[in-house]
Amino acid sequence: MDVLTQGERLAEGGFWVLVGTFEGRIDAWRFEDVCFGSAVPETPDASGAWVGPAPGSWVSSLDRSAYMAGVEAIRADVREGDVYQVNLCRVLSAPLLASQGGPDAVALSQVLATGNPARYASRIAIPASDAMPGCWIVSASPELYLAVEGDVIRSSPIKGTAAPGVPMLAKDVAENVMITDLVRNDLAHVAEPGTIAVPELLGEHVHPGLVHLQSTVQATLAPSHEWTAVMWRDLLAGTFPPGSVSGAPKSSALRIIAREETAPRGPYCGAIGWIDADARRAELAVGIRTFWWEPDQGGVLRFGTGAGITWGSDPAGEWAETELKARRLIGLASTDTMTS
Repeated sequence: MDVLTQGERLAEGGFWVLVGTFEGRIDAWRFEDVCFGSAVPETPDASGAWVGPAPGSWVSSLDRSAYMAGVEAIRADVREGDVYQVNLCRVLSAPLLASQGGPDAVALSQVLATGNPARYASRIAIPASDAMPGCWIVSASPELYLAVEGDVIRSSPIKGTAAPGVPMLAKDVAENVMITDLVRNDLAHVAEPGTIAVPELLGEHVHPGLVHLQSTVQATLAPSHEWTAVMWRDLLAGTFPPGSVSGAPKSSALRIIAREETAPRGPYCGAIGWIDADARRAELAVGIRTFWWEPDQGGVLRFGTGAGITWGSDPAGEWAETELKARRLIGLASTDTMTS
């Protein structure tokens, strides 16, 4: 279903898988049969070895000079007082021929689970039909967009990235505090007044190949939004797209993103996860560290990477951050020798 027009169904019952694109489309599929497995990683299936694009076949929607020019333009916006922070992204694409159903999502997810394990990892492979859009996503997201447990809601924005052993910059700390405050305001749309808290501020979390600053915002849902018909409509309207991958103020940041970026982000920087309305639980990740495949021109595999831009940003340093975030995962998804 289209969540924007039928969002009240998300609270009525059933287990739903949800994918929202950064541009605003949010789809949800309800599954009749659901199996809950253990948290033990799957054993890689040797018969389904991943065959990805050649390492040199990836192209970026913004090259280094264009990205650095975008950073300078955003710094000028900050200087003029139009915005405080903007997440500037680029999309990497590589041809990957496959059948209409897409390449082997299981194989790629197993590669990432071994080489880049992530708390909110996921794979979604839903074939398209005349009546229903399809979806092909393999994600190694480390970032929580929204979690719901009964009447408690949490969000854990990530802002601030460094290589292992490299200290965070003052700019990273300022970014995180700024976005944490934005998330507090976003959750206020559905929260019981006085219940918003920040149980974690500026926590350093180690991930494969890098370190992130993470904060957590928590609140209690107001009775008017505790699994009622308007809950998900108002929650998504107030928080989407996630603040950590847009900027502050969000409306200004989205306008600047539309001006500077040359490719749609799709599910990258959107929302990926599940809603169990029967158990009144949900877990949606921010769609970062995410591959998605589309059947354009026979098949294209895409991956997004970006960085938060403030007045204190160094253009070359921000480009380097996008490279750091992409390097490991692009390496895992690429195949040195293509097979027929």
